Parts: sequence; C-alpha cells; structure tokens
Amino acid sequence: MYDNIGPQTGVPRPPNTQPNPFGNSFYGASSGFIRGGLGAYGEKILGSSSEYVQSNISRYFSDPQYYFQVNDQYVKNKLKVVLFPFLHRGHWTRITEPVGGRLSYKPPIYDINAPDLYIPLMAFGTYVVLSGLSLGLHGKFSPEAVNWLFAKGVVGWTFQVTLLKMTLFSLGSGEAPLLDIVAYAGYTFTGLSLAILGKLFWRFTYYFMLPWTCLCMGIFLVKTMKRVLFAEVRTYDSSRHHYLLLFIALAQFPLLIWLGNISLNWLF
Repeated sequence: MYDNIGPQTGVPRPPNTQPNPFGNSFYGASSGFIRGGLGAYGEKILGSSSEYVQSNISRYFSDPQYYFQVNDQYVKNKLKVVLFPFLHRGHWTRITEPVGGRLSYKPPIYDINAPDLYIPLMAFGTYVVLSGLSLGLHGKFSPEAVNWLFAKGVVGWTFQVTLLKMTLFSLGSGEAPLLDIVAYAGYTFTGLSLAILGKLFWRFTYYFMLPWTCLCMGIFLVKTMKRVLFAEVRTYDSSRHHYLLLFIALAQFPLLIWLGNISLNWLF
C-alpha cells in the first residue's frame, strides 16, 4: 500500500514493520544479561577496586585526624616515654579494637604506645624558635637564618623517616603507614629542644644533655621498631634484625649532633 505513494505527496515512508520472531526474545535476553550479568560483574570489579584502594590508602596513609586525638594526660605520659624510655615498665605493643569487622588501633588518647603528630609538630616548632633565639643571643639572628633552621630541621626529619622506612624495606616489609613513621621520627625534636634550652641557660649543660638525648632517642626507636613496626615484617632474621636496630640507635648520635649545632652552615 505504502509503496504506491509517490514522493510528491510528502508523506514519509514508514520503516519496514516485518515481524521478527527472534527480536523480542533476543532483546529481552540481552538486556537481562547486561543488567544482571555485566551489571553484577561491573559492581564486583568496582567494589573490589574501591576496597583495594581504600585498604592501600589506609595502609600507607592513615587518617591524619587519628594522630591528633590527644589530651594533657597523654602528652605528659608520652613525653616521659620518649625522654625516659628505660623507665617505661609497661608493654610497647599497641592496643587494637574491632571496628567495622576488622581490627584497628586505638587512638593516642587511649593508648600511650600509639604515635601522634601533635608532640612532634610542637617539638619541631620549639626547636626552630629556640634555635633562632640562640642565634639572636650571639648576634646572628635574621629572617633568613630562621628559614635556614626550618629547612635544616625538615631535612633532619626527612632523613630520620627515610632511615626507618628503608630499615623496614630491607627486612621485607614497608607496609607500615607513612604517618606512623613520620610521627616516630618526629619525636627526635623533643629531647633536642630540651638540650638547646639547657644550652641557653648554661653552655656546658648542652654537652651533657645532648648525649643523653641521643641515647634515649636510640632506646625509644629500638623499642618501638622492635615491638611495634617489626610486627608487620613477613621475614625474620635475628642477626640482621639486631644489626639494623643497633644501626638505628647509633645513627641518632650524628643526626642529633648535626641538628643541635645551631649555625648557618650545612656541616658545622
């Protein structure tokens, strides 16, 4: 019927409406397969990918808010552990709790062995201020000098983080969260700030307090690395383990001596 209509009538030719016995069934089956099969497969891929990303992010980069859950009692007790680690009679392992079907570490406010970033950041700022004050007493203070001391402290902190991180890698595990290592390395500036403060009052105090600070920091890191971070190491070699711990402890002496030498030179 429609084939007899010429183009002059202006009536569009309708599409071929020849029935397709497989059309509806094929469309229904294909759409069901897409919605059911591919959809479920896609959700599985996306779900596993998001879980993988979240697990790796939490493994290497923990929630920064976790490291600032502190109070006055924690700060006081933590300073005692860092400055007098040999007097710490309790255990050095962190406390876990079930959260969302998995074990998670308790925040610092509930666990003295948990790392925090409040004390390291405050100690680092104190180190820069006291170092600038020391330069001022010797007539060498300037804004450029403060910038230099800040950069020197950042370099020292970075070196400490690298030292701890490479130690874990050498033992077959680098899965400890980066912010954990940054926090442990930052405790270096607590005793260092006290040594510089003592130097401001009496010059010779510094030569007694700095070796003490190096020794205490070495003990603290050895205890921490041995009881906390090495728990995630998959391979264990006792001789290698002890040599690396000894190396970490000995490395505190040249590092803190370099940081404690308040001058505008890199080496002296």
